[in-house]
Amino acid sequence: MGRALQRNDSIARVWLALGISLTGLSLPHIASAAGVLPQGGGYVAGAGTITSGGNALVVTQPGSTRGVIEWNSFSIGPANIVTFNNGSGATLNRVTGGSPSAIFGRLRATGDLYLINPQGVVVGPSGVVSTGGRFVASTLDVCNCAFMKGGALTLSGDSNASVINLGKTGSSGGDVFLIARGMVVNAGSVSAPNGTAELAAGATVLLQDSAASRQVFVQTGSKGSVVASGRIDAAQASLQAADGNVYALAGAGARIRATGTASRAGHVWLVADGGAVTQTGTIVASNADGSGGTVDTQAAQLTFGRDAAVRAGQWNLTTPAFTIDAPAARALQRSLNAGTSVDVATTGANGSSGDLGVAANLRWRGPATLTLAAYHDVSIGNGATIANRGAGNLNLRADASALGNGGSVVNHGTLDWSASTGTVSAFYDMNGSYTAGTQLGNPAWAPLAYSGLVTQFTAYRLINSLTDLQSVAQDPGGNYALGKDIDASATSSAAWMPLGNSVTPFTGQFDGQGKTIGPLTLQPWPSGSMYIPQLMGLFGQIGNTGVVRNLSVSGRGSLGGNTYAYMGMLAGVNNGTVLRVDAAGTLTSGGSGSSIDYTVAGGLLGVNTGSVLRSSSGVALTTGNTLGGLIGANTGLVSQSFATGALVSLGYINEGAGGLVGNNGGTITQSYATGSTLLSGYCRGAAGTPCGGAGLVVYNTGTITQSFATGLVTQPLYQPIGIARSNTGTISDDVYWNKETTSATVGVLYGTPLPAANGLTTTQMSTPASFVSYDFSPAGVWAMPAGATHPVLRWQVAQ
Repeated sequence: MGRALQRNDSIARVWLALGISLTGLSLPHIASAAGVLPQGGGYVAGAGTITSGGNALVVTQPGSTRGVIEWNSFSIGPANIVTFNNGSGATLNRVTGGSPSAIFGRLRATGDLYLINPQGVVVGPSGVVSTGGRFVASTLDVCNCAFMKGGALTLSGDSNASVINLGKTGSSGGDVFLIARGMVVNAGSVSAPNGTAELAAGATVLLQDSAASRQVFVQTGSKGSVVASGRIDAAQASLQAADGNVYALAGAGARIRATGTASRAGHVWLVADGGAVTQTGTIVASNADGSGGTVDTQAAQLTFGRDAAVRAGQWNLTTPAFTIDAPAARALQRSLNAGTSVDVATTGANGSSGDLGVAANLRWRGPATLTLAAYHDVSIGNGATIANRGAGNLNLRADASALGNGGSVVNHGTLDWSASTGTVSAFYDMNGSYTAGTQLGNPAWAPLAYSGLVTQFTAYRLINSLTDLQSVAQDPGGNYALGKDIDASATSSAAWMPLGNSVTPFTGQFDGQGKTIGPLTLQPWPSGSMYIPQLMGLFGQIGNTGVVRNLSVSGRGSLGGNTYAYMGMLAGVNNGTVLRVDAAGTLTSGGSGSSIDYTVAGGLLGVNTGSVLRSSSGVALTTGNTLGGLIGANTGLVSQSFATGALVSLGYINEGAGGLVGNNGGTITQSYATGSTLLSGYCRGAAGTPCGGAGLVVYNTGTITQSFATGLVTQPLYQPIGIARSNTGTISDDVYWNKETTSATVGVLYGTPLPAANGLTTTQMSTPASFVSYDFSPAGVWAMPAGATHPVLRWQVAQ
């Protein structure tokens, strides 16, 4: 044991260098004080037997029950074995005597095992703990009633003793929890391949079951410390000290490793909200499928040693305010080069400024993304360079809490993306500013497919309120991003005037960042002429260079009769690019079957001459002229998009609705419609005027490929139509309709027909082999989820 003691003496010197006292934790003293086997044990709750003989002690607890044993002492000598045959049950062992528990032999259990000793618990260098279920070593106590009941447990106590693991502590089927008020140390190895390994220091600790997150939460701090210099290998791992300190110390290889399971993501937490996290070693987090896991570091102070790094999919660091100095830059740089995306965020807590500064060079190769998100300002200092060679992205975000606090992004250094195919995005407050500084771009840069980006460097003004949103109209050529969801309910008393119109369209970029605007109460932009359409939507008109992406919008709008208007929940007219936008709500016009209605209406857009990509609408529409579930009239491109809203064609000149598009003179590809269409009454016009809507489009003079319709088509005076009422364009043979759910036996009524065989049954619609040319591979456009009655777009599944 001498060599092991020497090794731990050197570890002790490291701890002392960090200012951690080990007074009273002399291993020789503990080893000599330890008994050979636990003494004076008896059940005080539940039932079982305790037998001993020679160097072994066996506890047998019948079935899978729970029980509590109180002991005078609980230690195990180096050559001794203690076994708990408790099935899949749980046994709590409470030590009431005055000596710490020293495990220098073997302690094993088939189920859960709790060891509570206010005097401290030490697993010595020769000690081995192995359980089939959960293992808990704690100086904090819990009442018997709560334990016997099962479920979440609250542990508390005022002992300043420690829990120390110098040996091998593991659970083959559950978790390992080491909990103390004063100090928790792992200088040996902790293993929980199918559960979590969590070390926590606090005065009150909540312990609960969870497969999705950490299970130990410090509710009351104790200014205690957690020290991890040994190995931790588990599906998930957590070091938590609340207002104390966490030390993740260096060693050969990765000292903390989370590998995940089929039901548990690989995740590591280092948490010291009111204290410090010191990391000098490497932390690894991966998922069971081999993909990168997540590491979360949260502390009032962050300190990094020369070998600090994270190898994972994502590393999130959160602290009140932070300056990335040389040691921090080295840690971030090593992690980024390992393929770990890094997100550094400041919170402004504890009265700090919440600013985030970069004072050292930070360069990396590869595709990892660096995000610097500040409570207030982000700044790059004089002489500092942030650079990427590869496909990495940089996001600089001021006012990360979306408070509208005037946060700014200031670059006094250099942003060098001249050898990168990635992008640099800056986000600053409407009342803040952006200082571009030196920006070196790649002349060969081109946007990735479906990115919607226009330039390699883009600065966005943040929209954090309805007032901010309204101010977009003052500069419709600017770049904007949502800082948070926008509550637009106030527009119910002061209806929304669209952003941009046919005179001054929106020509900038609008990135919703995956957030929502709604509920909007829409009113039309008045054109001033009965021959120029009014425009209704969040936007009136999106111009040729305009881009709107990554947004959800909802609301309602209504127009009276005798109206000439283009309306959609997103925009009346799109001449630019719409990408990953979804719409919900209701739109109506005309008012009644006797109203003359000249509206062109769609759930997302009234008119599209640009591109609509990976977008959708669930808007319910009732209008009396040109009507489509996604777009009223399309002469542009619609790709990988769909509509689900119910449509009613109602008015004096109504002719029917198209589940996806009313009139198509452009291109529709890899898209579908599932919403119902109803032609109320009959349409009017010259003798022989074609009437009726269809599952996908009404008129087609353009091109439709690899698309389908499933929504019910109801038009009592006219027969239901599966795809298009009239087709003088091109509809390819890979366009299908569900003849059972649409009630349509014909795909096209007038013009170039579709084969009757393209009308499929629901069973056929549920079978990928029915769809000629559709790519259902993992990298393909289409997917058929289990139980689905029709294909969906793979981007839907990925969301």
